[in-house]
Amino acid sequence: MSEPQLSVRSAKAKELAHALARRTGMPVNKLVEKALERYDVELRQQNKAHPLDAIWELAAEGRRTVPPGTTSAHDDLYDENGLPK
Repeated sequence: MSEPQLSVRSAKAKELAHALARRTGMPVNKLVEKALERYDVELRQQNKAHPLDAIWELAAEGRRTVPPGTTSAHDDLYDENGLPK
């Protein structure tokens, strides 16, 4: 009895799999299994993260485009007593 087959119709996937097989000496099917297992572990670790982590990552990403020294204090809108100008 033969094992079930997995067919992936992607030239890029085939090229990567065969290149890795040549470099590592591992059969393509074992490389694919190992890659899928690693990806599964990565996804499980991401799911364990706190839901707010995604928001903090987005905030950090957005902050990279803000010029250094920029603040959100809006001091230019208020006088020395804290009243609007």
